[in-house]
Amino acid sequence: MSDDIVEHRRLIIAGTGAAGLTAGIYAARSNNDPLILEGDEPGGQLTLTTDVENFPGFPEGISGPELINDMKAQAEKFGAEAKNGVVESVDADDRPFRVELTNGDVYTADAFIAASGASARTLGIPGEDELMGYGLSTCATCDGAFFRGEDMLVVGGGDAAMEEANFLTKFADTVYIAHRRDEFRAEDVWIDRIMEKVEEGAVEILWNTEVTELHGTPEEGIDHVSLVEHPEGHPTEKLDDPETADEVEAYDFDVGAVFFAIGHTPNTGYLEGTGVETDEEGYLLTEGGRGANQTATGVEGLFGAGDVVDFHYQQAVTAAGMGCQAALDADEYLTELERAGELGEAVSADAPTADD
Repeated sequence: MSDDIVEHRRLIIAGTGAAGLTAGIYAARSNNDPLILEGDEPGGQLTLTTDVENFPGFPEGISGPELINDMKAQAEKFGAEAKNGVVESVDADDRPFRVELTNGDVYTADAFIAASGASARTLGIPGEDELMGYGLSTCATCDGAFFRGEDMLVVGGGDAAMEEANFLTKFADTVYIAHRRDEFRAEDVWIDRIMEKVEEGAVEILWNTEVTELHGTPEEGIDHVSLVEHPEGHPTEKLDDPETADEVEAYDFDVGAVFFAIGHTPNTGYLEGTGVETDEEGYLLTEGGRGANQTATGVEGLFGAGDVVDFHYQQAVTAAGMGCQAALDADEYLTELERAGELGEAVSADAPTADD
């Protein structure tokens, strides 16, 4: 580990999605000199969304990348600094925090906001990268309305898939659910709701089925998908086994949109060893509930905001709101440190000072 500290900051924010940038706006306006580190997915999941129509203040909609760029410009206007950088680890054993990046650079900070988001799980199939945001989505509530009247395919078998499919029936001609087994792992209440939709003809279930390829173009969107099916489930595994490959049925299926609902992975690995608590999925546990300091973790001075905490709503507006809360909570913490004379000392004489 490098012993050379690049710079000390009052506040470091990990992540440049809606949560991190909103935290940056509020922190800069509070003269907390925030350094915002972009991470390995700059802008977060909003950058994969071509049109955002549910963020307040944009009645005509706005593209995800444009919204992120505007948030970043606003944060920088007030004195926040955004840098390319992926956090490798945070050392919370002593104060100030020691933040090491994957390139070896080391910063120290009096407070730290984890706003590093959660990455939607994908299948790694052909067509996925090209069509993400162009007919392929990981958020039904974000993008479902764009495909009104189309047949839509939801991939998954848990609560998220049931919830996404149920929501999409508002817009779709027919919602198809492709699940690799012959039973869902969702809670009974969600299964019951979906089965009601099946009886109504709004949903059809493709049991023991997996998607192997997406076909289409960014200009025209998704044209169709390639599916495989096996009566005993997990067809792609059967396809890879020479003894069972002949038993797998492969076919093309016409749909206008595909929604992956196979879960998210919160980006919290770099916080291992800090003592923060997470749930079994890896989402940060914060104070939450009533009263102030709702974004505080169990580690003093370390706060969480956005999808790294929120395993349920995962919307840009809720992430932004939590980013605001985290910045306010961090400001209160930093104010107490300053009163006690316990703030860290600047390492770099060139460190920028935020405007108010």
